[in-house]
Amino acid sequence: LFHVPKKNIFISALVGGIGWVVFAYCRNEYGGPLLGCFLAACMVGLLAGIFSRVYKETATVFTIPGIIPLVPGAGMYYTTLYLINGQLEKAATTGTQTLLMAGSISVGLLVVGSFFKVHYRLTGTVKRIIEKM
Repeated sequence: LFHVPKKNIFISALVGGIGWVVFAYCRNEYGGPLLGCFLAACMVGLLAGIFSRVYKETATVFTIPGIIPLVPGAGMYYTTLYLINGQLEKAATTGTQTLLMAGSISVGLLVVGSFFKVHYRLTGTVKRIIEKM
């Protein structure tokens, strides 16, 4: 479904499982799904960046299957259900929570992706400077 090469299916599933464990732990221990989504997305991004280098694949091969379990689909469903039933206050609360969760996922991936870009650019620059000496 996500065009993951057969040799990387286990690793992609492992990334998703670790991301879900981080989300569940943070949600239960720290009382909020927003921090859990952010930290889980950071973990998925970190593992995807590492495994993309180790297995010489694009990070998307590991990121997409890792993020799918974190997507707040139930929140979207309940927001729509509350809107249809005319429960506008519940719809607003659930919709806001869902949008914030989706935003924390994207910010988590963005933070880690930016870190990897800066890291690889700096290490490449340092290598070129050393080679010129």
